[in-house]
Amino acid sequence: MDDDQRKFGEYRCPKCHRRWMSGNSWTNMGQQCSKCLINVKPHKQTPLEAPDGLDVSDDKKEHRQDLCEKCKILGYSCRDYLK
Repeated sequence: MDDDQRKFGEYRCPKCHRRWMSGNSWTNMGQQCSKCLINVKPHKQTPLEAPDGLDVSDDKKEHRQDLCEKCKILGYSCRDYLK
């Protein structure tokens, strides 16, 4: 998989066991758990697919840039990266 493409990621916090999914997932980048505020790497990533499955990004849903490692590095929303 290309490292410069958004992916669909599945996350599980090792501290509180909270689970979440995100269509704003990047290789070797994590997202902070909104409860524990620790950086969590995705345990599974797949390419973003057509809107018939779970592995699709809803760009209307809020993306918490303050919890996204990629956004913090870029200094802007990772949704705008490579557009």
